[in-house]
Amino acid sequence: MASERPISRYSFLPKWLSWLDFLGFLEKDPFGNSLFIKRLLISGIGWFTYWRFTVVNKTVIEGIEHLENLPDNNVLFLSNHQTYFADVISFYHIFSSVKWGFKSTIVPPLYLMAPRARSYYVAASETMKAGIVPKLFGLGGALTVERSWRAEGKNVKRERDSKAGDKVYQALGHGWVVSFPQGTTSPYAPIRKGTAHLILENNPIVIPVVINGFRRAFDKKGLRFKKRNTTLTVRFKAPIEFDQSMSVEEMVERIRKEIEQEIPYDKMKWMQGEGEG
Repeated sequence: MASERPISRYSFLPKWLSWLDFLGFLEKDPFGNSLFIKRLLISGIGWFTYWRFTVVNKTVIEGIEHLENLPDNNVLFLSNHQTYFADVISFYHIFSSVKWGFKSTIVPPLYLMAPRARSYYVAASETMKAGIVPKLFGLGGALTVERSWRAEGKNVKRERDSKAGDKVYQALGHGWVVSFPQGTTSPYAPIRKGTAHLILENNPIVIPVVINGFRRAFDKKGLRFKKRNTTLTVRFKAPIEFDQSMSVEEMVERIRKEIEQEIPYDKMKWMQGEGEG
């Protein structure tokens, strides 16, 4: 189902002069941000957070072979979600290490000298506005969207963010995109149908990811420690092949299984018992 897509390139120079920027200092992303400055930002955040994933805690990476031969763009990573920022930062470390040819490790941090800048992640706009640190992280590639089902910690019902699809389309044309299809850090939350629509509209390579340990190691934002010496696992799985005849509901169910967010039988039984009581 995935289709090849020419990589989009942008520059602050006019197209006819872009050849002068052979070192890429004047490249920009689809949203007008300097890739050079973005690399510096990702590098700075990387150096600041590196010890969190390698010294205070231990990061175990599995399935790295599924990333080694991916194209430079039109790749969508779908993952379960455990913290606001630690999850994403770990992905940036891993993506950059893969760029440098590392095998299932982020040690040593040489890759932070020239990290991968063509990376993006989907985030709720309200999360990225809450303080200076989130705004700083937002400059590292956040695709902010207005959630149609939740705002300020409360359930709401509003129109779908019509700009979200355009942002993801542009980002996929330029690089890799990380999305958390549940849209929340709560385990076993439903998969949002918008994810299936994004796949149908863009035909990307879809890589499912299962993470664990982040909720145990960090607070909800992923900025403060809860439990040190925790093993953080990031497991990449083989690309998902979607049959063209599959309905949106079938795609949603397939995604749920791939990122292992099906409610366990014993928990389901307990929830049903609570409902009957």
